[in-house]
Amino acid sequence: MDTHAALFEQGKARLEMLRQLQPRQSESFNKKMENHGITRRDFMKWTASVSAMFALPLPFSSLVAEAAELSDRVPLVWLHLAECTGCSESLIRTDTPNLDSLIFDHISLEYHETLMAASGWQAEENLEHALEAYKGNYLLAVEGAVPTANNGAFLTVGCKGHTGLEIVKHAAQNAAAIISVGTCSSFGGVQAAAPNPTGAKGVYEVVDKTVINLGGCPPSEKNIVGTLMYFIMFGKLPALDMFNRPKWAYGARVHDNCERRGRFDAGEFVEEFGDQGAKDGYCLYKVGCKGPYTYNNCPTERFNHHTSWPVLAGHGCMGCSEPNFWDDMADFEKPLGRQLLHGVDATADTVGAVILGATAVGIGAHAVASIFAKPLED
Repeated sequence: MDTHAALFEQGKARLEMLRQLQPRQSESFNKKMENHGITRRDFMKWTASVSAMFALPLPFSSLVAEAAELSDRVPLVWLHLAECTGCSESLIRTDTPNLDSLIFDHISLEYHETLMAASGWQAEENLEHALEAYKGNYLLAVEGAVPTANNGAFLTVGCKGHTGLEIVKHAAQNAAAIISVGTCSSFGGVQAAAPNPTGAKGVYEVVDKTVINLGGCPPSEKNIVGTLMYFIMFGKLPALDMFNRPKWAYGARVHDNCERRGRFDAGEFVEEFGDQGAKDGYCLYKVGCKGPYTYNNCPTERFNHHTSWPVLAGHGCMGCSEPNFWDDMADFEKPLGRQLLHGVDATADTVGAVILGATAVGIGAHAVASIFAKPLED
């Protein structure tokens, strides 16, 4: 049996197991689609796109469809730690709900401080009940960094005054899988920027289980829902890169799929914001774009119903899905220059085309010559 056939059979078995569980939503997923004006044709197009996003053959779209319909069988506990709630906003801030936001609405969301009506003692009881009632079966999503200095005292949550550090460790113990949603929970994010007085860390640094990191500030709704769907379908983690990010979402550099890549190869660059090159859609590398050093699917998935993303809107990528981006990628509106970043941009204002061509950047010699025809600012 080949790999895809084995995975398909595993998905079928997983979904059959979920089908035996009691639904937790009173209204079926199909009814919710109907109420929101989403047709079956729209749904099948969405399932095909999700299968393609996972690099799976078209027959897997039937599994995606069934997983969406059964998504309310998987309990989800969503914690908020040191963050801005931007990751939740990425997923739910929409005036015309699409299938991604509808999936999140349909899933069995047992605890989410921003969305739930409960507060105070009732909220605490909801969390404690979910962690006990669904022990070993719930999916734990964490948004925000974990302050660890002074035993986590820089973040206390709820009427019992538990620290974020205590809460995430307790919740992680019996989770079936753990997802860090956004760069803050994945790698510490802005809160972990030097000098990091609160000792902010990514979730993976404080728990002893594998954590899926969805880097991005925020990650796209596709990356959040896609990861949830993968776990619902297969009951396991997807293939991960060296930073535990799903390869299907973070397997290619922003630079490789950027709509301005042709401008880069042609040596056409914005010299300063507002110049004619900026108006004509030239490459933003010289004004700080970190696309060559960043792994994410922003150019293909975009944000706000696939409408746009920073580079399309006219500002360079900030590298926000990478560990330590706040320190390593600064200044955000200048090239990295002489800074050494993982061997990719060694002495960028003096290196020759041949040397740079041998690095991970993999760009045309004519483009390199154009970039470094004159010294860059330090």
